[in-house]
Amino acid sequence: MPVTSGVPWFDDRGRTVNAHGACLLRQDGRSYLFGEYKTDDLNLFAGFSCYSSADLVNWRFERIVLPVQPDGLMGPGRVGERVKVMKCPSTGRYMMYMHSDNAGYTDPRICVAVSDTIDGEYTFLGELTHRGEPVRRWDVGTFQDDDGTGYLLLHEGDVYRLSQDYLTAQELVADGIARGGESPAMLKHDGTYFLMFSQKTSWESNDNFYLTAPAVEGPWTHRGYFAPEGSLTCNSQCTYAFTHTTADGDVPIYMGDRWSFPHQASAATYVWLPLHVRGDTLAIDTYWGAWDPLTCRPAEFTGREADVRFSSGTTGDGIGIPFTGSRIVLVGRSRPDGSYARVELTSTDGTVISSIYVTFYSKVPDDGYRYVSPVLPRGDYLLQVTVLGEPTEWSDKSGERFGSVGTRVVIDRALVLD
Repeated sequence: MPVTSGVPWFDDRGRTVNAHGACLLRQDGRSYLFGEYKTDDLNLFAGFSCYSSADLVNWRFERIVLPVQPDGLMGPGRVGERVKVMKCPSTGRYMMYMHSDNAGYTDPRICVAVSDTIDGEYTFLGELTHRGEPVRRWDVGTFQDDDGTGYLLLHEGDVYRLSQDYLTAQELVADGIARGGESPAMLKHDGTYFLMFSQKTSWESNDNFYLTAPAVEGPWTHRGYFAPEGSLTCNSQCTYAFTHTTADGDVPIYMGDRWSFPHQASAATYVWLPLHVRGDTLAIDTYWGAWDPLTCRPAEFTGREADVRFSSGTTGDGIGIPFTGSRIVLVGRSRPDGSYARVELTSTDGTVISSIYVTFYSKVPDDGYRYVSPVLPRGDYLLQVTVLGEPTEWSDKSGERFGSVGTRVVIDRALVLD
């Protein structure tokens, strides 16, 4: 089964994998994914989640590892974003870093929590400090070097080396190297450090850029975009990078988010793609809608084609797709005037198996997979797709409007898998 980008993923409970602005750790043959546990209405902290997988495809929900706190910086009414976790070599404890803020994004704090186990409930410790003063920034990333040294990555390109116990930001080793950049992510390949950033366009995707250096301390060199220019980084925003081991060697993997405000829990999706490194050049050469994690090569879903073609922007319009099999895949088009559909999967007796929002919006048009159902016992089912009639739209701090200019849903075909 492939890793599929731009579609909701389902966990072992049949619910969407809800882990955004995420990071990934490997332990005992499993990958642990930590992310923001979003809702489909308000952009407020609802907890940080943890999932695990043996193959990057099938995800098991572990728990909410940091729930909403009774009060304070991670309490009710606060924003919690960009959760990142590293294991501290000197203490053996798992350290969690996050951005805390108020609903208006005028009170940014970098905070820290800790757990003795990777998937346990983390204890919130409070603000991260540098020389006794709180680190008052927002987008946060982390990087752990080969020798175990931990680094904190911040928007605008500030990089702090953490203390040996990872509890404080000990030294600012790079200062403002990426003005205008946010959502930092770092990787190391063949002795070269690569640091990726998004530009600042709120929830909207943009052409992300990267820098390289021979050491974390620099000197850092701007290299430009790492995905085809104009693709808006394959309609995504960078959040993390990790190394994936295959039979042919180690492959760096890009982790990105396709945000979908306001319905983030259902409709925000993930873009995970192999990165190609050639010397000091980093690239996503081509967008793959699906790829095989065993080989890091492109893959496709194959099945019986259902006679489906649907296009409408009228609220309440829809199409029902009866099928016999174990899975159904929708292929369609996202575009600037696209927006939400409600996609509901039911059994023949009317029992609702899954009901979520799926977005058909992207600033750059894209033809590809829009929905891949959870794996089901082979049987008879009905998939109902209904135009919600609600555009995905929002404004940034300056009041500029972003998002869809319509409410259209476009489906070109469906594939039924046995």
